[in-house]
Amino acid sequence: MSDLAARLRALPAFPEEMPDLDLDALPEDPTELFLTWLDEAIASGTRQPHAMTFQTLLPGGGPVGRTLILKDLDETGFQISTRNTSAKAHQLADDPRAAMTFFWRESGRQVQVTGVVTALGEDVSQRDWLARPTSDGTPNPEWQVYALQPELIEFMQARADRNHVYISYRREDGSWNHAQGR
Repeated sequence: MSDLAARLRALPAFPEEMPDLDLDALPEDPTELFLTWLDEAIASGTRQPHAMTFQTLLPGGGPVGRTLILKDLDETGFQISTRNTSAKAHQLADDPRAAMTFFWRESGRQVQVTGVVTALGEDVSQRDWLARPTSDGTPNPEWQVYALQPELIEFMQARADRNHVYISYRREDGSWNHAQGR
């Protein structure tokens, strides 16, 4: 084993005390569980609990990710924003499939959201732009809010024994089905 491998193996993984995932109390709609976990991360003081890795596809089909923040979650989906001239905007125009990975280290929780992204209307985009802390009140025609409409949402609750609990929700025919495991 290399020195680096040994140092990495010695790093602590998760806190000793983590919440449980009650498999008997799962909601029918996975966004309810997501919002509960997000609220708990906010309440616990987790730094940037709305940050996630947002993955798109390059023209050749390879994945590319970057850290973004969740702007909102409503019936349109999980919302992010960017300039419509950005690399991710061009990638979404070429292939609207994307994924988001939220990770809350302090609670040993991870959520993976996969689906198709659509551009929302100019009114939503400008409302978001004007609400930015650096906004000078001038509209920005390049600003775009996108919504990822989830098709698959996977929840992982870490456990100290490394037997992590996974729940996958898949949208089929307009309703959600869930199963334990990946």
